[in-house]
Amino acid sequence: MPEKKVTATARSAGRGSYAVGDARRRLILDTAVDHFGKWGFHASSLARIAHDCGITQGGLLHHFRSKEDLLLSVLAQSEEHDVERLFGAEPESYAAFLDALVRLIEDNTRRPGIVRMFNVLVGESGNVGHPAHAYFKERYARVLAHSVERLEDAVRRGELRPGIDCRGIAQEYLAVMDGLQLQWALDPDSMDMPARVRDYLRRQYAAIRATGE
Repeated sequence: MPEKKVTATARSAGRGSYAVGDARRRLILDTAVDHFGKWGFHASSLARIAHDCGITQGGLLHHFRSKEDLLLSVLAQSEEHDVERLFGAEPESYAAFLDALVRLIEDNTRRPGIVRMFNVLVGESGNVGHPAHAYFKERYARVLAHSVERLEDAVRRGELRPGIDCRGIAQEYLAVMDGLQLQWALDPDSMDMPARVRDYLRRQYAAIRATGE
C-alpha cells in the first residue's frame, strides 16, 4: 500500500492547531491565577473560569481534567519560573544566592496575580484536606532544604561563621520574605518590597558572616 504523503498545508495546519491549543491553555492558566487569587480554590469555579476565557466548561476540561488538576498545573507553572530564576545556576557565594532571592522578589512585583494567589492558597492549604496541602508542604521543605544547603556550604568555605543555626536562619528569612509579600499584595504602594527584602537580608548576612569578611 503506498505511503500517504503529508502535504505542507497539512503540516502547517497541524502546527497551527497545536499553537491554538497552547495559547488557550496559557489563557486558562492565567485566568485561573486571577480567580484563585481573588476567591481561593473552593470559591472558584470551572464554569466562571471558562466563561472568562470565552470557552465552554467542556472546552476547559479538554485541557485540564478537573479543578484540582488546573490548580496543580497553575502551581507547577509558577514553580518552574521560580526554580529557573533561583536554582538555575550554582551561586559562587552565599551573598550571590541572596542577590538571586532579591531578583526573584523583583520578578514577583511584576506578577501581582501570582503573589495574591500564593498568599490565598497558602492560607487555605493549612487544612489537610485541601488539594494543595501536600504541594505547599513539600515545596516549603524543598526550598528550606536548598537554603540550608547554601548556608552550610558557605560555612564550610569560611564565608559564614561556624556554629550558626543554618536551619533557623533559613526559616527566618523565608518567613520575612513571605510576610513582606503578603503586606505588599494588600497594598503595593505601601513599600518597595525588593528594597525591604534586600535590607533585611543584608542585615542578616552582616550578623552571620565570618570575621574579616
